[in-house]
Amino acid sequence: MIHTRGLTRSFRARGETVEAVRGLDLDVETGSVVAFLGPNGAGKTTSLRMLTTLLPPTSGTATVAGCDVLADPAGVRRRIGYLGQGNSASSALRVLDELVTQGRAYGLNRSEARARADQLLAALELESLTKRTVGTLSGGQRRRLDIAIALIHEPELLFLDEPTTGLDPQSRANIWDHILRLHKEIATTVFFTTHYLEEADLWAERVMIVDHGRVIADDPPEKLKADLAGDRITVGTADATDAARAAEVARGLPTVHEVTVEGTAVSVRTTGGDAHLPRLLRRLEDEGVQVSVADLTRPTLDDVFLTLTGRSLRESADADSAPSAMFQGA
Repeated sequence: MIHTRGLTRSFRARGETVEAVRGLDLDVETGSVVAFLGPNGAGKTTSLRMLTTLLPPTSGTATVAGCDVLADPAGVRRRIGYLGQGNSASSALRVLDELVTQGRAYGLNRSEARARADQLLAALELESLTKRTVGTLSGGQRRRLDIAIALIHEPELLFLDEPTTGLDPQSRANIWDHILRLHKEIATTVFFTTHYLEEADLWAERVMIVDHGRVIADDPPEKLKADLAGDRITVGTADATDAARAAEVARGLPTVHEVTVEGTAVSVRTTGGDAHLPRLLRRLEDEGVQVSVADLTRPTLDDVFLTLTGRSLRESADADSAPSAMFQGA
């Protein structure tokens, strides 16, 4: 559904060249749900704007839904839906009128556009709002309408750029419930960015992590967490001597990536922590090490970011790292 090779985009800002995307290689399978993650300034939004034909690449090639983004941009646009970070609908129009107008713009006749609009309004629980002007809707309602606009022509591929940013947890869960249900019903490929790691962890089949304009990791979320972060076992001991002995025992376990000691606590980063924890406790008992507390923590995608980039995605999301408004969110 998406195939790129060596895709790049550079800008001129304050007399200097800024490389927003550097040699991006992507392969996204039809029918998949893929999260495209990275800190601010990593090149996410710029990449999406190139893939949706809103921004021409500086170099490289990209095929989206079977169409070349440069040779056939109209073909790309007919086949995709795009939900950007801003609102898509006109504030002055009524909800139903906006959807029908969007359908007509995609080549549907009036009856087809009305039927499709009614279907989406029902699916996204917007039926009671058809006569309301868009500007009177709540944030969650507007976002659901944006999704309806992106899906009005039943696209093969749906791009979502931070679809739930700024919404409360209940609204975010509701939005994702609708997205995934529609994904299953019409087999739309979903390619999304988000700063909410739990969304990628819960809903994405694959997670691509981009930094400095390049993909630095690409795997299912569970594999990324196991391979790049690992489980963490923490053991509390009676004193510093026991902590040193516990660390020595822990280093002898298989698939241990890291052992650190802080005071009387020993932290072990490993693969397969649920199997290693009882094994470690038995060995410590055999060695006469007194254990006061033991804990197993599963890794998160934020741990993966910390391992790969030296910073968490949440820290990056909070930082105003873009050099100018042109690059905000890129």
